[in-house]
Formats: sequence, C-alpha cells, structure tokens
Amino acid sequence: MKMEKPKKSSLFFLCFFWVFVFSNGIETPQYTVIHTESDFEIRLYRESSWMSAPVREISFEKATKQGFHRLFQYIQGANLNNSRVSMTAPVLTSIVPGAGPLHSSAYFVRFYLPIKFQATPPLPLPELNLQSEAWASHCIAVRKFSGFARDWNVVKEAEKLAASLSRTQWANSTSSESEYAYSIAQYNSPFRFIGRVNEVWVDIVGSKTEGCQSSGVAAY
Repeated sequence: MKMEKPKKSSLFFLCFFWVFVFSNGIETPQYTVIHTESDFEIRLYRESSWMSAPVREISFEKATKQGFHRLFQYIQGANLNNSRVSMTAPVLTSIVPGAGPLHSSAYFVRFYLPIKFQATPPLPLPELNLQSEAWASHCIAVRKFSGFARDWNVVKEAEKLAASLSRTQWANSTSSESEYAYSIAQYNSPFRFIGRVNEVWVDIVGSKTEGCQSSGVAAY
C-alpha cells in the first residue's frame, strides 16, 4: 500500500510532539559504563527491544525524518492494538555500509520501546513497514558530539571514534559481524538549539569478552 505524504497539519503536530516529549523525562536504554576515555566510553547495554523502520535513501537527514515519521504513526496508535506508546530516547539511525556520499544508501531508524512494551511490542500496521528487534546484551563504543547531526558531520564524528579506538585495547574489537557500520543517536527535539546531545555508536565484539566485563562503575 502506498503511503500518503504527511499533511502540513500532521507535520506541525509532529514538530509540537517532539518539543513536548523532549521537555519531559523519558525512558532511555539501560546500560553500565565499562570504561571511560576523554573522548569516548564503552557501555554495556542490557537486553532491549526496539521498533525499526528500514529506509532506502542517500541522505542521512532525509532517512531519519522519513523513518521517524513512520515510527511516530506507530506510537500514536497505528498498530494492531491501537495502543499509544510513550516517546523514548534516543532516536537511533543505523547506517548500513554501501555506496554513496555517506557510504550508504540504506538505513534503519530505530525507536526504543518503553518498559511497558519491552516484552510484547504492539504489532505495527503492515503498511508502515516496521519490524520489531530484540537486542541481546552487548557492548557499544560511544562518542558524544554537540549541535545537529547532519549529512556533513556524521561521517566525520564516526571517523573520530574509529581513530580513538585504534589507539586503545579495543583497536580490533569493533564487530565484523554487524551489518551496520555505525549508528547516530539523537536525544533532542529539532527545535532545541543549545545543549544538544548526539552520539556515535559502534558495536564491540561480545559483551562477555575480556575487556568488556561489567565493573559496576556507573549504571544508567
């Protein structure tokens, strides 16, 4: 089924929704910080469930907007249960390696499901083309950066994380089995201009491998 383009009124409500939800405390994935450096940290994330929107698009920015629009419909009740799902953070855009200016033409835009729906996510309407994903506990290398995540800077931030990892014990630990080169996590409304928080995520091989053990340093 061909999806209709969002009306201006829908886009206005979508923007208002982003402003509202990100001004309130919302759920985020739970993790433990394993190791901290000046420009990155290693986190052990717990098991979690996500709803994912695959997108074919050259532009990271356009892919994120398109994927989130479908996810927004889902959490507003476009699912077989007609359930409203609370907003969470971050909105995660995973870049699939390939050709193009961002070395990709495919993305997965992901929504972290709140605790209430972790075990049994509402089934999305088929026309939204969404898929539920269950993540096992695993380690992720994370680099924070400010401002807006744009087509011109996400690759640079990912390269900076790769350079930092190359000088540490995790130099050869990035996952070769992952189909995603890296992911960009965005935590703020597009209408927040100061104090924005974004992150680059790269999977680390095996959460049970030596050097990626939970030390209980800090849990979130």
